[in-house]
Amino acid sequence: MPTFLLPEHLARTDGAGSPLNLGPDAGKLLVLTLGIDRVLQQEALHVSIFGSANGTDWGSRPLIAFPPKSYCGLYSQLLNLAKHPDICYLRAAWKMSRWYKGASDPLFGFYVSADESGARLNVRAAAAGMALSVA
Repeated sequence: MPTFLLPEHLARTDGAGSPLNLGPDAGKLLVLTLGIDRVLQQEALHVSIFGSANGTDWGSRPLIAFPPKSYCGLYSQLLNLAKHPDICYLRAAWKMSRWYKGASDPLFGFYVSADESGARLNVRAAAAGMALSVA
């Protein structure tokens, strides 16, 4: 099961999620996934991931940022926390923009999840092993 940095929600303004304590995933290679399932036309979503050693100081630069997105879909990036051994917390932050100044504010339905790299393969391999042992 993925860990959600930002559970699925609808947003109309810029914002930031709650801090996620990495626990045993600190220092590991993570697969971050941005899932967008609702969007209005002519707008962009900019999602960045910030790290913190103490859960309060997030610094001025993100660890990683997704390229701006304007369409529904799943988008993944790798975050190598071995390069940041002091990071114990992650937090997603987002900004929205419109290039057409219509009457409505931007609207996005999206989430951000984190998996240890290879976790999905391990789950599939375990499920395949169970299927073989049952047969």
